[in-house]
Amino acid sequence: MNHVPSLIHDLGLILLVAAITSLLFKKLKQPVVLGYILAGFLVSPKFAIFPNVTDVSDIKIWAEIGVIFLLFNLGLEFSFKKLMHTGGAAAITAIIEVTGMVIVGFLLGKLLGWSFMDCVFLGGILSISSTTIIFRAFEELGLKSRRFANLVFGVLIIEDLVAVLLLVLLSTIAVSREFEGEQMIISVLKLVFYLLLWFVSGIFFLPTILRKLKKLLNDETMLIVSIALCLAMVMLAAKAGFSPALGAFIMGSILAETTKAEHIEHLIKPVKDLFGAVFFVSVGMLIDPQVLVEYALPILIITLVLIFFKTFHVSVGAFISGQSLKTALQSGMSQAQIGEFSFIIATLGLTLNVTSSFLYPVAVAVSVITSFTTPYMIRGSEPFYRWIDHRLPTNLRKTLNRYSTSAQSVSSTSEWKEVLRGYLIHITLLSIIIIGIIILASNYLRPSFNNWFPSGYWGNIFAASICLLLILPFMWSLLTKRYSQEAFTKMWSEKRFRGVLLLLRLLRVALAIVYLGVLLLSFFPLSIAIAGLFIIIIASILLKDKIHALYIKIENRFLDNFNDREIQTKAKGRHELAPWDAIITRFKIPTGSAVTGVTLQELALREKFGVNIAMIKRGEDFTIMTPERNEKMYPGDEIFVIGTDEQLIIFKKHLDAIQNDYEPTLDADIVLKKIVLSNGHPWIDKSIRESNIRVLTNGIVVGIEKENKRILNPESSYVFVENDKVWIVGEKKLIQNIKEVNPSKTT
Repeated sequence: MNHVPSLIHDLGLILLVAAITSLLFKKLKQPVVLGYILAGFLVSPKFAIFPNVTDVSDIKIWAEIGVIFLLFNLGLEFSFKKLMHTGGAAAITAIIEVTGMVIVGFLLGKLLGWSFMDCVFLGGILSISSTTIIFRAFEELGLKSRRFANLVFGVLIIEDLVAVLLLVLLSTIAVSREFEGEQMIISVLKLVFYLLLWFVSGIFFLPTILRKLKKLLNDETMLIVSIALCLAMVMLAAKAGFSPALGAFIMGSILAETTKAEHIEHLIKPVKDLFGAVFFVSVGMLIDPQVLVEYALPILIITLVLIFFKTFHVSVGAFISGQSLKTALQSGMSQAQIGEFSFIIATLGLTLNVTSSFLYPVAVAVSVITSFTTPYMIRGSEPFYRWIDHRLPTNLRKTLNRYSTSAQSVSSTSEWKEVLRGYLIHITLLSIIIIGIIILASNYLRPSFNNWFPSGYWGNIFAASICLLLILPFMWSLLTKRYSQEAFTKMWSEKRFRGVLLLLRLLRVALAIVYLGVLLLSFFPLSIAIAGLFIIIIASILLKDKIHALYIKIENRFLDNFNDREIQTKAKGRHELAPWDAIITRFKIPTGSAVTGVTLQELALREKFGVNIAMIKRGEDFTIMTPERNEKMYPGDEIFVIGTDEQLIIFKKHLDAIQNDYEPTLDADIVLKKIVLSNGHPWIDKSIRESNIRVLTNGIVVGIEKENKRILNPESSYVFVENDKVWIVGEKKLIQNIKEVNPSKTT
C-alpha cells in the first residue's frame, strides 16, 4: 500500500480547505486573507471536527517561505523612487502615526497587566495598517482617485519601510530583553548602512547583468533567476545578522528599479499567492478558541482603542503636514485597521519565544474585526467631517483653514539648505560605499590572500591594493565633486558664506584622509601606513584625470541603471500622452474663496499660470462649456482646469481655501483629442478664431505641435499650417463629428 508523506498530505489538506473558504469569502466580498485564516483554524489540532494537519513543524517552514515571498513582492511594489515621490505630507503623517501607536500599544499593554515584551510587540502590531484591506475597500468604493486616497497610499509606502525597521528593532529588543538606547541606535545605524550599501551595489550591478542576459531570459529562466536573487539576499541578510524577511524586501526593492520589475512581479505573483496562502493558514492554525473566549474583553478594548487612536494619529499627522481637515479625517478613518505586517510582527515574537501565547490570537482577532469595520469607516468619513464642520466655531474653522493654507505654502528652499542637502546626501552615500569596501576587503579578501601566502605579508599587500583601487574613484569624488553648483555659486558670491563653504571643503579632505588611514591601518602597522598615505596622495595627484574619468563612468552607470525603468516607461507611453503631459483636473471653489465673483478675464489665468478652464459645472444640471472671458465663478462651482502638473500645483496655491478637491479626473463628456491637419484640411491658413473651433467642438485649443516644437495654450490669432497637430479640449460627440468628416486625417 502506497503511503503519502505527511508534507504532501498536510499541504493538500490546507490548500483544499483554503480554496473552499477563500471562494466563500470572495462571494461574501470580504478579504480572502480572512478565508485563509479560517481555513487554518479549521485544520488545526485545536479544532477536532475536521481532519487536522499531522506535522505542524513542516507547515511552519512553508510559512517562513511565505513570509519571504510576501516581503519580496512587497519590495517589488515598494521602490525607493516611490518613497522619494511620496512627499513630506505622507512622511510626516506616517511618522506621527507609527510613533503614536507604538506608545499607545505599549501603554495599553501595561494597563492590561501584560509583560514588557508583550507590551512592546503590541505597540508594533497596532502601528502598521493593512495595505490589502485598504486597497480592496478603495476599489470597491471607487475612491482610488480621490485626494485623500493618494495621501493614504503615500503613508502606506512609508509604513512598509518603517515596518521593516520595526522588525529589526523588535528583534534587537527581544535579544536583550530590555530597551537599551545605545544598542538601538547602533542597530538602526547598522541597518541604514547595510540598506544603502546593498541598494547602491544592487542598482550598479543587477540592471546591467539583466540587460546582458536579456536574450536568455524567458519566463522560466527569469522566474528562477528572480527567486535565486531573492534567496541569495536572504542568506546575505542572515549572515549580516538581520532577519531573512529584510533580505527579501531589499532584493525586491532593488529589482523594482529595473526595467524587468513588472515582468518579475507578474511571474512571482502565483508563487507569492501560494506561499502567502500557506502563511495565512499557519496564522489561523495558532488561534485557540479558549484564548479568544478568555481574552474577549481585551480584544474588544484593543479594537476600540485601535480604531480611535489610529484615526486620531493619522488625522493629526495629516493636518500638521498641511492637509485640510476633510482630507485629514478621511485619511485617518481609512487606516483604522491592522493586517499582514502585524501578523509577521506577531510571528516574530513567537519565533523568538519572547511573547505570551495569547498575543498572537488576540492580534488575529483584532485584525479580523477591523477588516470588517474598515469599509464602513471609509464610507462614513465624509459625513463625519460634515458633522464636525457644522459644529466647529467659526473662528476655530478659520484658524484651521489658515494653518493648512500656510503649511502647504511653505515650499521654498534656500540656497544654504540646498547646498547642505547636496553635501549630506553625497558624503553619506560615498562614505557608506568606501567603508563597505574596506570592511569587505578586511574581512574576506585578506583571509583569502593570507591562505595563499603563508607569510601574510604579501596577502595584506594584495588585499590592500585591490581595496585601494576600488575606493579611489569614490575618494576622488568625495574630494572634488561639486554639489548644487548653482546654489553654491550664489553663496560664494557673498563673502559672509565663504568661510563656511571653505570649512565644508576642509571637512571633505579630512574625511578622505581618515578613510585612507582606516584602510592602511587595517592592513599595516602605523609607520608603513603613514608612508603609504603619502605615496597614495602623490599617485592620486599624478593620475587625477584617469581617476576622475573612472568615477564619472561609474556614476553614469549607476544613474543610467537607476533611471532606466522610468525612461523606458515614459518612452513607451509618450505617444499616448498629450504634449507637455497636460491633464484635466477638477477643483471645487469653496465658500470665501478670493476668486468668488471674479470674471475669468480679471483672473487672467492663462497669463499668470499658463492654464485654461475647459468647463464650469454649477450644481447638478448646469454646465458651462469653454466659458467666455466675462464668466464669473461662484462658491460650489466645479472648474475643470487643463495644464501641466507644475502649472496646476501653482494654480492651486493661488486659491485661498485649502479644501479644494484636487482630483486628476476627466469628465466623461469632456475629452482631450489630437487632430492632424493634413493637406487640404479646411483649417489650414486660418487662425484659431477664424476656424470657429469653439462653436464646432464647444471647446478650446490647448496646444499645438509643429516641427518638433510645442506651443501650450496658443493665442487665438495663431494661424494653422499643414501638418500641425492640434490638441483640443471639448465635447466628445462634437469632436467625433469633426473626426468623421476627416477620418483619415485625425488620430
